[in-house]
Amino acid sequence: MDRAAALAAARFTWPHHMAEPAIQHEEEALGKAYDARLMRRLLSYLRPYRIQVVVAVALLMLGSAVEVVGPWLTQQVIDKAIPAKNFHLVGMLALGYGGAVLLGFAFQYGQGLLTTWLGQSVMYDLRKEIFARFQRLDLGFFDRNPVGRLMTRITNDVETLNELFSSGLVTVFGDIFTLLFIVIAMLRMDWRLALVAFSVLPLVFIAAFLFRAKVRTAYRDIRARLARLNAFLHERFTGIRVVQLFNREDADLRRHKELNAGYLEAHLRSITYYALFFPVIEFFTAIALALILSYGGVQMLHGAVTVGVVAAFLQYARRFFRPIQDLSEKYNLLQSAMASSERVFKLVDREVDVRDPSHPVELPVPTRGAIEFRGVWFAYGTDDEGEPDWVLRDVSFGVAPGEKVAIVGHTGAGKTTIINLLTRFYDVGRGQILLDGVPIHHLRLRDLRARIGLVLQDVFLFSQDVSYNIRLGAGGIDDDRIRAAAQRVGAAPFIERLPHGYAQALGERGATMSVGERQLVSFARALAFDPEILVLDEATSSVDSEIEARIEAATDELLKERTSLVIAHRLSTVQHADRILVLHHGELREEGTHEELLAKGGLYARLHELQFAPAVV
Repeated sequence: MDRAAALAAARFTWPHHMAEPAIQHEEEALGKAYDARLMRRLLSYLRPYRIQVVVAVALLMLGSAVEVVGPWLTQQVIDKAIPAKNFHLVGMLALGYGGAVLLGFAFQYGQGLLTTWLGQSVMYDLRKEIFARFQRLDLGFFDRNPVGRLMTRITNDVETLNELFSSGLVTVFGDIFTLLFIVIAMLRMDWRLALVAFSVLPLVFIAAFLFRAKVRTAYRDIRARLARLNAFLHERFTGIRVVQLFNREDADLRRHKELNAGYLEAHLRSITYYALFFPVIEFFTAIALALILSYGGVQMLHGAVTVGVVAAFLQYARRFFRPIQDLSEKYNLLQSAMASSERVFKLVDREVDVRDPSHPVELPVPTRGAIEFRGVWFAYGTDDEGEPDWVLRDVSFGVAPGEKVAIVGHTGAGKTTIINLLTRFYDVGRGQILLDGVPIHHLRLRDLRARIGLVLQDVFLFSQDVSYNIRLGAGGIDDDRIRAAAQRVGAAPFIERLPHGYAQALGERGATMSVGERQLVSFARALAFDPEILVLDEATSSVDSEIEARIEAATDELLKERTSLVIAHRLSTVQHADRILVLHHGELREEGTHEELLAKGGLYARLHELQFAPAVV
C-alpha cells in the first residue's frame, strides 16, 4: 500500500449504529474565557490601525457621555423650566434633547462603521498570514490534518475573531463607559435613590453568572454536534459514488437525520437560555423601576426629592441595565474568540519541517540535471515500538544528465517516496540526495522545484480555464508557449474542440474532462515550464492505450536531452528506458536495461512474467 492509500485507509467513519469515540476534537474545545497572552497577541493586530482604534474609542466615549444627557435634560425641564413657566427654556432644553439624540446617532453610526472596518481589516490580515503559512507548510502537515479542519481555520475561526474586533472588543469599552457615566450621574443627582436602584444588582449578577455557565455548556455542545455533522456531510459528498452504488442513501439519510436533530436540539437549548435570560433582566429592571417609584414617591411627599429627579432616574435605570445584557452576551463571544485564536496561532506558529537553508547554494542556469541518491533512508512514521517504519532502506543510485531512468516495483515498494524526497516534499531520514553534486537541502526550495517537472497519476486541475491550468498564473509563459506545449503532447486537438478552447472554464478538479484528457493537460503543464528534469509518476497508468501511445510519441524526443525519472506499474512503458531500477520493500534490488534484467531472471523478470504471461483459459 502506498502513502496515499495508507492515509486514505486511516480516515474512516464509525458506522451509524456505533457511538463516536469520546474524544474532544480541537474544534469542540472552548478553553478559558480570557487568556491575557492570547489577548495581547490579538491586540497586536490592531497596531497598524492605531489611529482608527483611538477614533473608535473616542466615539464610544462620546456616545456613552451623550447617554446621560437626555435624562438630565428631562429633570431640568420638569424641575426648572415648567415650574417657572419659562417656555423659551423648555424649547431650548427640547432642542438640546433632540440634539443629544442626533449626536448619539452620529457617534453610534461612526463607531459601528469604524469597528466593522477594523474587524474586516484584521480578518483580511489574518487570512493572508494563515494562507501564506499554508503555502509554506510541508506535505507531512497536510497528511495529518483533514482539509475540512484547515478550511475551518481560515474561515470560521477567523470570522469569530472578526466578530470579536467588530462587535466585541471595542464595543465593550462603550458598555463600560456607559455604565460608568450613568453611575456617576445617578450618584451625583441623588446617591440615596441611586443605591435603591443598585439594590437589584446582586440578583442581576447571579442571573448573568448562571446564564454564562449554561450557555457555555450549550455552546460547546453546538460546536461538537456541528463538527460531527460537517464531518459526515464532507465524507458522504466526497464518496457519493460509493453511497449510490451500494444503495446506502436511506441509511445515510437516517444518520443525517439523527445528527441534524442533535444539532437542532443543541441550538434550541441555547435559544431557550437566551429567551429566559433577557426577560429575567427585564424583570429585574422592572423591580428597580418599582423601587425607584416607591422610594422616590415617598421622598417626594417629604420634599426630599423632586419629580424631575425621579423621572430622570427612571430613564437612567432603563439605560443602566441594557449594557449589562450586552456584556453578558459578549462573554460568550470572548470565550469563542479565545478558542479560535488559540487554534489559529497554533497553526501560524507551527514550525515548517522542510525549509530553505540559511546560506543557500546557487545552481547555474541551465542545470545539468545529474541526480544522485547516497544511502537514503526514510520513514513517514514510527511502528508500535516507536522505531522508524522505514519506507526506503539504504537506497543509492545515480542518474546521468539526459538519462531516462525507470523505477518499477510492487505497490508500496517506495517508488513515489523517491519522488517526494527528490522534490523535498519530505526530508530524508539518513543519507543525502544531490543535484549536480550539491545536496538538495543546500538549495532553495523554489530553485530546486523550478528545475523539476512532475506529472502525477492523480492529476489535479483547478476550476479555472485550460490556459490557467497549463501556465498556473506564471507570467513568463505566454499563449504561444501554452499552445506549443499542448501540441507536443497531443492535447491541442481536444482542447481546440472545446466551446471556448483554451479559455474554457473547467469544473472542480477538471471534472468536465476525461481521465486521459486531464493527464494530457498535466503533460502540457510540465512541458510549458520546460524543466531540466522531468518526473513521470505513474503518469500513463490511468489512460487507455491510444492516449498512452500519443503521450509516448509526444515525449520521446523531448526526453532525449532531458534527465527523466519514470515510475510505472506497466512495464511496457519503460522497456526503452536507458536504465531500470527495481525496488522491493524499500530496497534497491536490481538495476540494468530491460534485456539485462530479463536475462537475470530476478524480480524484474517475475514482474514481466506476471504482466505479459498469457491468460490461462
